[in-house]
Amino acid sequence: MKEPAVVNYAPAADCVAIRALDRPVISEDDVLLEVGAVAVCGSDLHQWMGTHSWPVNYPVVLGHEFAGTVVATGGRVRGFSEGDRVVSETAAVIDPDSPMTRRGLYNLDASRKGFGYGVDGAMTRFVRTPARCLHRLPDHLTFDRAALTEPCSVAYNAVVNNADVQPGHRVVVLGPGPIGILCGVMASLQGASVAVVGLERDRARLAVAEQYGFATIVGDPTDWARASDDLGADGVIDAAGVSATLKMALDLVRPAGWICKVGWGPEPLGFSLDPLVQKNVTLRGSFSHNWPVWEAVLGLLASGRLDVAPVIGGTWPLEHWRDAFETMHAGQIVKAVLRP
Repeated sequence: MKEPAVVNYAPAADCVAIRALDRPVISEDDVLLEVGAVAVCGSDLHQWMGTHSWPVNYPVVLGHEFAGTVVATGGRVRGFSEGDRVVSETAAVIDPDSPMTRRGLYNLDASRKGFGYGVDGAMTRFVRTPARCLHRLPDHLTFDRAALTEPCSVAYNAVVNNADVQPGHRVVVLGPGPIGILCGVMASLQGASVAVVGLERDRARLAVAEQYGFATIVGDPTDWARASDDLGADGVIDAAGVSATLKMALDLVRPAGWICKVGWGPEPLGFSLDPLVQKNVTLRGSFSHNWPVWEAVLGLLASGRLDVAPVIGGTWPLEHWRDAFETMHAGQIVKAVLRP
């Protein structure tokens, strides 16, 4: 039986279309998941526009932020059964013998392949998912909100694990996209004051950041960063990814402060890193997430302390994927969700 799927079929711009594909066949260690909701990620937009900087196994079904219901299980699957409501991690293929995997850091396994670029993702009705990727959902957590567990986990790993936020810190977030705003939420949960910075075209997304109580700035955030003692922000989260924002981060951060870079960007730096040395700044990258991060995020979502409702700008049926992509790409909303 064939099901409609949003397929990225070539590396050029606008090479995405609805195609009818066979229902996936699962292995002994997999489950077949009926997708309840799948959120649109900035990486989906980059693949749609042909501006991505990572290898893609074409053709591939897009979508790696998803939740749904187990409808079938492989023979070796334990702990999950038909009818379970679950959310899935993104590391669809990992090497169990990799030194990183053995340390629990399978997100850093060099051979890792994720849904939506390495293997077929969830912008369709059914997706094949390794059982090791699954986490149970609280009964009261809707699929729409659960689909945002993945970007929340990216933000948690960046801010809680890879930054150095302390209560009372002043933290600047560069980039008001989904990851930037959610990084701001994580920093706020740790007791920091947060400013989110964007461009004129980001006004609608900055309005969402304001719903979380953040200061929002269009243009230069220097005055906010230096407001306490003129030395700069305690920390800067670069969620934009372009070279210019990393340079801005080096200008904004105080001596002995920190910068966490979570945004992707293929451009060369083109500027000196001497301020990093002169200020004794800690610069750290952050990529993806692992099992304990997901469990922590699901706990925050279940408790209500982490509210993703303001981030969800709308839901669309799968056949209207283009409307969802274009609305999100235009900056009219922060996050689009598809319901297959």
